[in-house]
Amino acid sequence: MRRDMGHLVYLAIVLSLAIALISMALIWQAPDTKEPSMAEQTDYALPPPTMASDVPLQAVLRGRRTVRAFAPRPIALTDVAQLLWAAQGITSDRGLRTAPSAGALYPLELHLVAGEVEGLPAGSYRYSPRHHRLRLEVPGDLRAAVAATALQQDWLAQAPALVVAGAVEARTMVKYGERGIRYVHMEVGHASQNLLLQAVASGLGGATVGAFNDARLKHLLKLPKAELPLLILAVGHPR
Repeated sequence: MRRDMGHLVYLAIVLSLAIALISMALIWQAPDTKEPSMAEQTDYALPPPTMASDVPLQAVLRGRRTVRAFAPRPIALTDVAQLLWAAQGITSDRGLRTAPSAGALYPLELHLVAGEVEGLPAGSYRYSPRHHRLRLEVPGDLRAAVAATALQQDWLAQAPALVVAGAVEARTMVKYGERGIRYVHMEVGHASQNLLLQAVASGLGGATVGAFNDARLKHLLKLPKAELPLLILAVGHPR
């Protein structure tokens, strides 16, 4: 009798352990179906760029001016997507881009410092040309902090968005040596002009800033050791 009771207790313990193990396995294997909130997201798909325009190139060239006063209006995510694509977008199956690059080595990296962009939380984002996406790197509105690194050019903080162009010069120097640095600086000029002309075509305005504390801006945006900030571009609706 006691032996039978012992067997029953043993079987009950084994059954309980088996049920517990199965339950834990189901919990571990169950997919997380909860959608992250916008504040929790770190990766954002951009709207596809528009490939046609009713604005003639000649009119865009004639209308390009440096704009340092911006209306207190946000800019659309579609405009941001178009601007980033104009600067560094992929234009062929071979991975060629909108701006020329020595040896097609593409040392540039674009960072969107968003403050008032519709549908996008404030923060610093890295643009992926290959996937036409943004990846959040530093949350929060950094426009005033960027302006402080740029010798207190406070008007930068009034632009709804800033684009910081950085470069990994080693990508070009591996083929061209020290002269590759010159090619990188040419390339950032090509890309920034593309962005500024696209801004005009989109009814926006912009300006470039080259005066800033490199180390402070690099630290603020948490750029990798090999990447140097080269240029700040401000974009928004002209006042």
